[in-house]
Amino acid sequence: MMTEKADKIVLSILLLASIGALATAFTAQYVFDLEPCILCKYQRIPYFAVILFAGIGMYTEMADQAGTLKVVGVIFLLGAALAFYHSGVEQHWWEAATSCGSSGGEPLTSFKNFVGQLMTKIPKRCDEVDWTLFGLSMTVYNTAATIGLAAVSFFGATVLKKYNTELE
Repeated sequence: MMTEKADKIVLSILLLASIGALATAFTAQYVFDLEPCILCKYQRIPYFAVILFAGIGMYTEMADQAGTLKVVGVIFLLGAALAFYHSGVEQHWWEAATSCGSSGGEPLTSFKNFVGQLMTKIPKRCDEVDWTLFGLSMTVYNTAATIGLAAVSFFGATVLKKYNTELE
């Protein structure tokens, strides 16, 4: 009984951290008018996945919470890799594999096509940094946060597994 409660505490911490990260991203976008690029939007996906898996792990009786914590840890590591990749694009260490900020429009074959492309909003470039704190962009903070949350996930899974084997 104590183990189930501890499992749910760790999962709820990770769930709340994911909700907080998404709330921060949406606040930056809609309140402070910081337009996200496509890589910024991709970095939100792991948090949505963690919310899904943590929610299922917390409220499903037959769920293996230690296994769920490991899956959540892997999701956070993938999120960290994506955030690090985006940070490298921002620092011009490498080019983005996506079409970040390219117009991607059709070739100019008519005046109507030309006017249409002028009216189309060009997506934000992935190598532009709109906001920094202490000289670090949001992608650097996201990398650190997701690595930390992955560590919490794996540590929680290890401790809870060890605790479960001691009870048996």
